Amino acid sequence: MTPAHGGAQRRERRSRRWGALRDGLQEFYTGPYRRTFLREQRDEDDLFMIVVLGEALGVPDPAAYYSAELLPAVWDDFHAWHTRVGIPRSPLDHVACC
Repeated sequence: MTPAHGGAQRRERRSRRWGALRDGLQEFYTGPYRRTFLREQRDEDDLFMIVVLGEALGVPDPAAYYSAELLPAVWDDFHAWHTRVGIPRSPLDHVACC
């Protein structure tokens, strides 16, 4: 084994150790708050959905022209959203997802 090869192995081992330490610290600090982060992300996604679908739901939206471009991005999650917020059927006349 050449000295350069031994140095590469040490660097690789050190890199793995630092990676394991980093992963452990990330889990230590974020683990207890994972559920809170997921809830906040869900709430933020719900707000985004309302902003994008606001005009279709009858809410006046001065930026409807721009938010209409985002409609294709939310169609995939539309059914999960309206059932999660307590609307049993699609609130939009032109979208029948159920």
